[in-house]
Amino acid sequence: MSFKTLGLNAEILRAVEEQGYQKPTEIQRQAIPLVLAGRDLMGNAQTGTGKTASFTLPLLQLLTQHKQPVKGHRSVRALILTPTRELAAQTGKTVGTYSKYLSLRSLVVFGGVNINAQMIKLRKSVDILVATPGRLLDLEYKDALDLSGIQILVLDEADRMLDMGFIHDIRRVLTKLPNQRQTLLFSATFSENIKALAHKLLFNPILVEVTRHSSVTTQIEQTVHFVDKNRKRDLLEQMISAGNWKQVLVFNRTKHGANHLSEHLNKAGISATAIHGNKSQGARTRALAEFKKGKIRVLVATDIAARGLDIEQLPHVVNFELPNVPEDYVHRIGRTGRAECTGKAISLVCVDEHKLLRDIEYLLEQGIPRITLPGYEPDPTIKAEPIIYGRQERHVSGLEMGGPDRLTKLNKGHAFMRR
Repeated sequence: MSFKTLGLNAEILRAVEEQGYQKPTEIQRQAIPLVLAGRDLMGNAQTGTGKTASFTLPLLQLLTQHKQPVKGHRSVRALILTPTRELAAQTGKTVGTYSKYLSLRSLVVFGGVNINAQMIKLRKSVDILVATPGRLLDLEYKDALDLSGIQILVLDEADRMLDMGFIHDIRRVLTKLPNQRQTLLFSATFSENIKALAHKLLFNPILVEVTRHSSVTTQIEQTVHFVDKNRKRDLLEQMISAGNWKQVLVFNRTKHGANHLSEHLNKAGISATAIHGNKSQGARTRALAEFKKGKIRVLVATDIAARGLDIEQLPHVVNFELPNVPEDYVHRIGRTGRAECTGKAISLVCVDEHKLLRDIEYLLEQGIPRITLPGYEPDPTIKAEPIIYGRQERHVSGLEMGGPDRLTKLNKGHAFMRR
């Protein structure tokens, strides 16, 4: 099957071909015809499966078929909600790429940047709006945005939005939208909360499921290195130096830990930087750009900040700390081994994390090979201690993703909740 058989117009096909894509992925083959038919959709797909194009391409086609006047104000007709700034920016870029030859206008809005500039751009009329929930409500609160003309709503990475505590914001957004609309929900996992949300959002939806949430491509070589907690930094430094690794994405549970690890690596002569919710959007964008260009060897990230990162041919992913949620392990290591490339996923595991490792292997339905490097053998007398940080910070960071304006409203008692 080729993209030409999916019912897309010549202008969209031209943009797709210019990106070098000849055949649609599995999620695209299944989802695009259904979206074009006007059906509500539940898509079960992970990052790296071509998920974004599976809703962007038909969305552009539908909007093109129902053109608005060239002159005069255009109301927003399609809304794409994403959990993080990085994912919003990446999705906006995809929309811009595939709408290159169409007379459609798109805009990306998220917190952490000047809201006035976004308000000015909205006055110029927009067909497609990509937004994080917090900033979207900020703009609506300031009467800079009218959502009553939305024809298509997309919730991307819905599981992450709920995990970050955006459920109340999503409910508030829904009250601003017309009941008659097409709704597309994409999620890497379908928990009971996601199913409940889908039941309220979607009308007679079709489920498109292209991969189990526990699956990991065989192109990723996974290993576990047992090591004491206080030796992890030294071991990581040793592995990067000895292997001459040039591009490494390292995951840390907390912002504080990410900062300290990047500082340690820099002192050791390994260029590194951290990205997390406390970093400005400009700093995060610059860090990612320098990492992609090879100016920085190591990018240390928290799960939330890394959401939406798109790095081609990433050779190494390191779990400096295992995630508290097993599914997050799959998301993390899925950033390597994409397309035709192979990749390595290395986890540094201390005694505190043995249960987390068992949970991950249970999810994967397979064991991960263990390696202990000479000189870094764990001390058998050290007892496991409770892991304090992790999920609590995820909820706080979720609040941060809405930007400073959302925090101001919170301080003023603005009515919304966080789990």
